[in-house]
Amino acid sequence: RGLVALECEPGVLIVADNPSRTLNKVSEIYDRIAFAAVGLYSEYQTLRIAGVRHADLKGYSYSREDVNAQELANAYAQTLHQVFTHEMKPYEVELLVAEVGHEAGDNDMYHILYDGTVMDEEGSAVLGGQAEEIATAMESRFSSEMDSAAAIRLGASVLAGPDTVLSADQLEVALLDRTRARRAFRRINGEELVAILEAS
Repeated sequence: RGLVALECEPGVLIVADNPSRTLNKVSEIYDRIAFAAVGLYSEYQTLRIAGVRHADLKGYSYSREDVNAQELANAYAQTLHQVFTHEMKPYEVELLVAEVGHEAGDNDMYHILYDGTVMDEEGSAVLGGQAEEIATAMESRFSSEMDSAAAIRLGASVLAGPDTVLSADQLEVALLDRTRARRAFRRINGEELVAILEAS
């Protein structure tokens, strides 16, 4: 169905419907920045690698603090727009670039469409074919003050839909945690994820 990103305490949580154990939809790009995508894996994997290289080069050439989500989102938008307008076939992807701030509520989330359109998202973002339906289901239940466990359960619930339940091995979950030193990205999986989902 797609993926959702939610601001929570202590940062930004990303939950993706992903039964694959080897093909990730959510990845770390830099210290406090995550990349997430839906669509053709080979295409968004190419974009992810380009983003990592771009961030590493900028961080090495200047300073780590100079690497930010807005600049990465703009670079992705330019690439996707170029492909959309000049190639035979546009990329079949939607991207999310998220950055956790040092203070609560000081996060950035940029949703980039296949044609290079960038949307600056507040609070939450939904990617994928059923985005409108999922966003509607989430609207009344979402609060940026919820903890990461509650956000995981909400993300799993809205991705599953009203009549199904997604198990831990059907989900890919990652948290940008502002309390972690330097590298904020961490995956939540295995027994930890099972315990959180069962606590609902």
